[in-house]
Amino acid sequence: MTKKITKAVIPAAGLGTRFLPATKAVPKELLPIVDKPTIQYIVEEVAAAGIDTVVLVVGRGKDSIVDHFDNLPELEEKLLREGKEELAAALQKVRSLVQVVTIRQGSPRGLGHAVLCARQIVRDEPFVVLLGDDLVDAEVPCTRQMADVYEKYGRSVVALMEVGEEDVSKFGICGGKEIAPYMLELDKMIEKPKLNDAPSRLAIVGRYVLTPDIFPILERTAAGSGGEIQLTDAMSQLMKKQGFIGYRFSGKRFDAGDKFGFLTANIAYAMKRPGLKSKLLNYMRTLLDENQ
Repeated sequence: MTKKITKAVIPAAGLGTRFLPATKAVPKELLPIVDKPTIQYIVEEVAAAGIDTVVLVVGRGKDSIVDHFDNLPELEEKLLREGKEELAAALQKVRSLVQVVTIRQGSPRGLGHAVLCARQIVRDEPFVVLLGDDLVDAEVPCTRQMADVYEKYGRSVVALMEVGEEDVSKFGICGGKEIAPYMLELDKMIEKPKLNDAPSRLAIVGRYVLTPDIFPILERTAAGSGGEIQLTDAMSQLMKKQGFIGYRFSGKRFDAGDKFGFLTANIAYAMKRPGLKSKLLNYMRTLLDENQ
């Protein structure tokens, strides 16, 4: 019988160099999309998928991420005294979304190593991994979509999207045979291949459902691309051992760890706010007129 997924791992130990100097003192995961930290959207997705525990894998200088999901009674009491009940309720909601457990990654040795750090909490359960700067705006939470696929097939699942030829070398790329609409039985996973070596243009994005069998494989996985322990390399071995499903998810993905992706995410999420949509549209029309 397939075990229910109850834990999510969010690696958040990266240095955020693409956003320097902003991320010298502020973790990239706390950079706001409109008025909410990027990582809060990720945790809200986990909660909406019915998962109750988040394992945050953090590094030096990332304590403020943990603080964001902690209790701050002084601020809540101040807001209530000032009649700002809505803001106080928003803060209370943040800390009640899920149980947050923190694990330290001593040094940034790659995504595979970050996932391995969560082993003592995950133990022998299947779990989902979400990257802290990968947003997916979807009617059904992407994590819930992935969990449903896992529960149907009983195998690890990775989220896929099609990318342009110019972006193939930036992602892990998969190949396989379609077994159902939007689903592939994978037979190839290659981390950041050259275009001529890529089995397709289907790229792995920041959502994974993994069985605990990934942990002993990660322990044996040598450093790969970039001198880091690559999760894709370990997943490729797990694929050969157990099989692996590639799932073309429904939703719009934003790479909030990239400057352009961060800006487009802010625009897209602002457009979902009734109080901002019309003002933003008017401003963008003005910009277009000025630049014609």
